[in-house]
Amino acid sequence: QVQLVESGGGLVQPGGSLRLSCAASGLIFNIYTMGWYRQAPGKQRELVARISPAGSTTYADSVKGRFTISRDNAKNTMYLQMNSLEPEDTAVYYCNTARTPNQAWGQGTQVTVSS
Repeated sequence: QVQLVESGGGLVQPGGSLRLSCAASGLIFNIYTMGWYRQAPGKQRELVARISPAGSTTYADSVKGRFTISRDNAKNTMYLQMNSLEPEDTAVYYCNTARTPNQAWGQGTQVTVSS
């Protein structure tokens, strides 16, 4: 059974930082391009960052220059460093494979940016 467990979310003020983690199991992690997704209330889930097995990265324009995606293949873990957070970043953040079909979605981790 594939499991994707996100952690590290929380409440931060605008301009603050968070580091999210994604622990994967039941998956040959190092062969997949992985991504971080987010979904805000009333909006579609969107892909905000992706990383290839070798470490090549791409970002949505809305987060470029502020977020950094990384992975540790030996630990089956992926990270999202989020800096200069804005209220518009408020969402539930999920990790998954970046190509369809996606794996089953985990619970996600809530990020709230508010003063």
